[in-house]
Amino acid sequence: MGGSVKRPPTRVGPTGNRTRLVRAAITDAARELFLERGYAATTMQAISETSEIPPATVYRLMSSKLGILNALLDIAPGGDDEPIAFADRANVRAITEIPDPYEQIRRFAGLAADVMSRVAPIHTVLIGAAGADPDAAALLKDTIRQRQEGQGRFARAIARSNAARPGVTERHAADIVHALASPEVYTLLIADRGWTTRRYASWLAATLTTQLLTDRHET
Repeated sequence: MGGSVKRPPTRVGPTGNRTRLVRAAITDAARELFLERGYAATTMQAISETSEIPPATVYRLMSSKLGILNALLDIAPGGDDEPIAFADRANVRAITEIPDPYEQIRRFAGLAADVMSRVAPIHTVLIGAAGADPDAAALLKDTIRQRQEGQGRFARAIARSNAARPGVTERHAADIVHALASPEVYTLLIADRGWTTRRYASWLAATLTTQLLTDRHET
């Protein structure tokens, strides 16, 4: 789970609504093709044909295939194209305001599982693209940085709580959260091992609690 760059507000009114629907058609088609064929094998022409949007419009709205992938990465955390940074969303901010660190971890794990269910497949596409495209590699690096920043705020709150395990520093907590609440671990357990998202959320909550907090009876 991590932050998402705040995009310029979507235009309002009939024209803005049409533009939003067209962008959604393009990104939906691209997601389907990226997951089915891979990034390299997907062409802008194929995206145009699948979305039934003229090529000129696809280029005008999205500029490039990487631009579409970037849009998908922006949409995935929150599941919509609302022009608000992920970290500023009410459900995300509510977690940081929970006074009980045990409940805070439980809520964080549930949110992380929900976010990863959308982010992890697109992250895998991005990794594949980054192997051959320097611009995609730069986008991957920036995406990881954003996730580190968002998770770092949560880890900082846990490390500073009275329930933190002895020796758990902010950096230590951030490293653990970044590793466990990652697209790679989510994909390993869900796709490779057949876990459900609910099971992942329960495991993540239990593991983070064990690694970062003292036993509740010791506090």
